[in-house]
Amino acid sequence: MDEKKYPYQQRRVRANEHIRSMLATVQLHHKDFIQPIFIDEAIALRTPIASLYDVHTDTLQSAIQQIQADIQNGIHKFLLFPIPAHKSNAKFNFSWFAQAIKMIKQTFGNTVWIAADVCLCAYTSHGHCGILNDQGNKVLNDASVKVIASYALELANAGADCIAPSDMMDGRIKAIRNILDEHQLDDVVIMSYASKFASQFYGPFRDACKSSPSLSNVLNNRKTYQISPFNLQDALQCASRDAAEGADILMVKPAIAYADIIEKVSTQNNIPVAAYHVSGEYQSIELLAQHQLLDRANGHIEVWTTLKRSGAAIIISYAARYAKKWIENIAY
Repeated sequence: MDEKKYPYQQRRVRANEHIRSMLATVQLHHKDFIQPIFIDEAIALRTPIASLYDVHTDTLQSAIQQIQADIQNGIHKFLLFPIPAHKSNAKFNFSWFAQAIKMIKQTFGNTVWIAADVCLCAYTSHGHCGILNDQGNKVLNDASVKVIASYALELANAGADCIAPSDMMDGRIKAIRNILDEHQLDDVVIMSYASKFASQFYGPFRDACKSSPSLSNVLNNRKTYQISPFNLQDALQCASRDAAEGADILMVKPAIAYADIIEKVSTQNNIPVAAYHVSGEYQSIELLAQHQLLDRANGHIEVWTTLKRSGAAIIISYAARYAKKWIENIAY
């Protein structure tokens, strides 16, 4: 009788849900997620964001109520974004956002971990992430860093557990780390927007924060300080620089379109990487789901799995509040 050969059959490890779940090499956990929250100084009532399904801008009171609901759903980590009532191009009032953080921490204490976005784009009338020169055609790096570091200190003093600078100015991580350490705030984490690209996927976010660049003739985009999608080395060098300057977490933003960057940043730097699944990426899934072209939960799960597989330790998602429920019901 001829010897029978039994080549390895991949289909055997896909035969049913039990073996598929047992052999899964990527594991999702809701404790790895951060939920963004928008707090608007000017509104009196919680308001849906038209361009971002199932996401709202909150008053301070409604933000507290939302955080309480999110805690019940297993989410304890939040990234707060301010939407100030008044804009300026030189002198900025950060006190209301600091007070909001203080109130949230007083309400929830160490039950929550609060990361505060630090940038000037929502505060400036021109929508850029820093201070402009007199001609209005250039963002001044060092002047912007000085304001951003002072802003970070104010939020850390208010109780923020994490400072998340998203401005992309050179040297801001070192400046923030130094000022925090000088004021005995060395336990405050810095989550750097380290590899933040000049992307088309930020539209709904800019709509929510009223932070789109508004100079029609010059500087009508952020390409002079955000990373070009065509420059891999710039992204990797920025991440390594921020790690060397004292960042505790490196963020890649956007996420799914830059999964290769997540993999390379996580491999080259021995600190955690956060993937920010940004508004346009999130809304793409939501629109497909609304047209019944995919299942909403499984669409997000598939993206989150990709980000974990790419090397992300942390996932920032507008759907984070559903992570526990959806993960517990994964259809392997």
